[in-house]
Amino acid sequence: MIRTRLALLLTLLMIAQAQEPAPPVNTKGTFKFEVTSNLVVINVSAKDSKGDPIENLKASDFTVNEDGKNQVLKVFEYQRMEDTVLAPAPVPPAPEPKIKKAATPVAAAKPVESAVGSPIAPSKAGEVKYKDKRLMVFFFDQAGMAVSEQLRAQNAAIKFLNSQVTQSDSIALMVYSTKLDVLQDFTNDRESLMKQIKGMTVGEVGMDNGATGDDAEGDTGAAFQQDESEFNMFNTDRKLAALETAVKMLSSLPEKKALVYFASGMALSGTDNQAQLRATVNAAIRGNVAFYPVDARGLVASAPMGDATKASPGGQGMFSGNSQRASRNTFQSQQDTLYTLAADTGGKALLDNNDLALGIVQAQKSISSYYILGYYSSNVQLDGRYRRVKVTLNNKKITAKLDYRSGYFAGKEFKKFDSSDRERQLQEALMLGDPVTDLSLAVEVNYFRQAKDRYFVPVAVKIPGTDIELARKGGAESTRLDFIGEVRDARGLIQGTVRDEITVKLKGEDAGQLAKRNLSYDAGFTLTPGQYTLKFLARENATGKMGTFESKFIVPDLTLDQRYLPISSVVLSHQRDDISAAIGAATKDKKLLAASPLVTDNMKLVPSVTHVFRKEQDMFVFLEAYQPQAENTQMMVATVSFYRGKVKAFETAPLKISDGLNKSKAVPVSLSVPLAKLAPGRYTCQVNVLNPSAQKFAVWRSPMVLLP
Repeated sequence: MIRTRLALLLTLLMIAQAQEPAPPVNTKGTFKFEVTSNLVVINVSAKDSKGDPIENLKASDFTVNEDGKNQVLKVFEYQRMEDTVLAPAPVPPAPEPKIKKAATPVAAAKPVESAVGSPIAPSKAGEVKYKDKRLMVFFFDQAGMAVSEQLRAQNAAIKFLNSQVTQSDSIALMVYSTKLDVLQDFTNDRESLMKQIKGMTVGEVGMDNGATGDDAEGDTGAAFQQDESEFNMFNTDRKLAALETAVKMLSSLPEKKALVYFASGMALSGTDNQAQLRATVNAAIRGNVAFYPVDARGLVASAPMGDATKASPGGQGMFSGNSQRASRNTFQSQQDTLYTLAADTGGKALLDNNDLALGIVQAQKSISSYYILGYYSSNVQLDGRYRRVKVTLNNKKITAKLDYRSGYFAGKEFKKFDSSDRERQLQEALMLGDPVTDLSLAVEVNYFRQAKDRYFVPVAVKIPGTDIELARKGGAESTRLDFIGEVRDARGLIQGTVRDEITVKLKGEDAGQLAKRNLSYDAGFTLTPGQYTLKFLARENATGKMGTFESKFIVPDLTLDQRYLPISSVVLSHQRDDISAAIGAATKDKKLLAASPLVTDNMKLVPSVTHVFRKEQDMFVFLEAYQPQAENTQMMVATVSFYRGKVKAFETAPLKISDGLNKSKAVPVSLSVPLAKLAPGRYTCQVNVLNPSAQKFAVWRSPMVLLP
């Protein structure tokens, strides 16, 4: 019986071996193994009912759960912080600050590129490099601070180093003016830190912060100097990208980090990319970095018409109170962004306080003794999705309040895909809660009335050629740009989508100027009046870089207010393209193209988006004025004015429009303005449209920049 069973087993084994395919022959004698691991570090603060740190806990006392699955701890370390303040350091007489007069504000096209070769030394996976050290970063945003505010921030940092620093404190220094620079890696050498701070150049070397061109601002008369790219007009996006770069430098260190951000507010205008703000916050959460913004302006008591440090405002607003309200709203919006950065990353903002050193003390006190827990996630997918983390104590007899981050966004890795994988990648990247911002995007949304309850909404996108230049340097002869986007209403329902692609040649005569040019793309939607959110994503396929733009916009109901002349969006442009030669348009939908008022006689008006022009160009101004009750065109008069501060620098001759009424009761208004007579600088462009017979008018204003 036993022999029969052995014979049967041998027979089955021989059959199985015969059916098994032969193992592949490795002719080179080497093997390749690919292992994906994701080390997740959670900093846990355990305190008793009195608020004192609980020590002597072991790794076995903690249970870490990620998305419902228990994880195995591989890193466990206790960081014990000392709170005893060191004796004041002998401070030598401070040298005269090196004041640097306004320099050409040349900003890096993407601050992340300047991080290469950063002196912030990373740590190995699972290594606790700074044992029992409180890591703080002093980040000086010189781009948005006045000279007095830069000096105040530096004095606050020196005051803290001299009178508040403890033995556990280790501090790094970063500065952002036109690019991100790391002045000092983490150290507790006070002399070295103070020397670096005192050696910082003070001056108006950065970019203007929050210029709106409204009645609250004075006329400085300063000319605008040429930048490397007109994308540097998006100052807030540049600053947020610099903060994201700083956070990524610090992310390799598993310890808690507090980034003290000295700035004079950070204003979010309607053209700023909300995706960049979210990407910066998500990177900080993932890297265990908390922002502690400090408003370097301190406690501000602004006079209704400004103080002696500012030029006098003008217009009726200074008498009606509109100037003061506009100034106050601008100031409040700048502080709101600082508060958001702090609240979303677990930090705290110091606002309206003249003792800026208190902001550093807040960051110092926030990092008390804590535990470092590290585990390799059982979910190895690098899909960029949010993972929820829960930490509990196994010993129920210990009553403790645990403070830790409740989750993180997984990393993102996009490899070479086939066509179906690439399409899935675009769809997933568009839906990510942690947006991809490697590719710079600028987007402009306009609206034109087609019927009482229907509006055509064109979307213009610009991509800097410097981002595509990397693909050309890689040797590619051409690259493909993929676009995907969606519009959702206030309820979150999708009201429109776009999916398109274009091919860009990287070889030839025109490709040599690619770094100095911008790529334009446009699409369009038909929407009803309401509030919407646009989310748009572009991917450059040679390098795999992607960029996301997200912003809210409103399509107004122009029939509600009968007191004023209803007009559409006003489009500023310096470019008209032949439709047949356009490479960046969603031209697949012929009906959609025919609905665009920006297309006439096979020529397409390309919106400027950034509102940056040059003296040798002509500015094209286009809008539609609506006469819903008219059977024939009622004569209208249109002018374009340019204001330098509050002084009118130039105004066009009145243009009379007496025909052009179409089926949608719209009258197209098109003007061409030569810019050669204007001096380079910042202006407020104002468009005035008057309907004398109906005694109605409309005024539209927007900041713009004229380059030499």
